[in-house]
Amino acid sequence: MTDQQWMARALELASIAEQAGEVPVGAVIVKDGQLIAEGYNQMISLHDPSAHAEMLAVRQAGQQLQNYRLTDCTLYVTLEPCSMCAGMLVHSRLSRLVFGARDYKTGAAGSVMNLVQHPQLNHQLEVTGGVMAEQCSAGLSAFFQRRRLEKKAAKQADANLASGQDVPVVRDDPA
Repeated sequence: MTDQQWMARALELASIAEQAGEVPVGAVIVKDGQLIAEGYNQMISLHDPSAHAEMLAVRQAGQQLQNYRLTDCTLYVTLEPCSMCAGMLVHSRLSRLVFGARDYKTGAAGSVMNLVQHPQLNHQLEVTGGVMAEQCSAGLSAFFQRRRLEKKAAKQADANLASGQDVPVVRDDPA
């Protein structure tokens, strides 16, 4: 399979995360052309700030391979890893990282910093960024735009309630 095909699977996982109310990020790990692990963001549902898609996929891959070192493995992830995940990828000895959207706020694979290829670390990953970047970015942008609108609506409803104004009731059933 190609980088695009594996990234398409990561996008499917990102969609599962979004349906669960999580930030839509998905990840898959491939070794010798075979899927060995996958994950999607679950920080909210697991009450765990480390439950990023990459982290969950790497944990699963380690169990699958019965080894903490993931040599000759490639991680496909829809969003550039943060510094926590980038450090874990270096320690896992992952061979290659392929990501979709760049993260200009916390990206640690070239956007803000480049931890995965830092020359002073004992391992550097091969990195390919921007694979299906438009699709990956679009899903994240839509998610955060929707979240901002929801917060704005909730804030307005609170203000209406505090001022004694009627708050419209939305019903799912037509009764």
